[in-house]
Amino acid sequence: QVQLAESGGGLVQAGGSLRLSCAASRRIFSSESMGWYRQAPGKQRELVANMPTSDSTVYADSVKGRFTISRDNAKNTVYLQMNSLRPEDTAVYYCRLVSMYSMEYWGKGTLVTVSS
Repeated sequence: QVQLAESGGGLVQAGGSLRLSCAASRRIFSSESMGWYRQAPGKQRELVANMPTSDSTVYADSVKGRFTISRDNAKNTVYLQMNSLRPEDTAVYYCRLVSMYSMEYWGKGTLVTVSS
């Protein structure tokens, strides 16, 4: 098993910034997929940003130009830098890892609340 621990969520005003971190309990390999998903009240979980490999990125259209995903495999950590936050970004943000053996792991989530 792999444990994922998100941190960095909180309450911010619209236009502000937050950086989320997700620390894995073991080494992350470059071929493994790591990303961020979010779930707002009354909505299904959706992709925010993903790194299918260490050198590729995928973003939801709603966050392009505002959010940046990055990872440090040596530190077993993936980050999500969130700028120009909007109230509609309010959600619980979850970290996801897909291992090289196609096992899927999820963190417990961290709450981001953006006030207007």
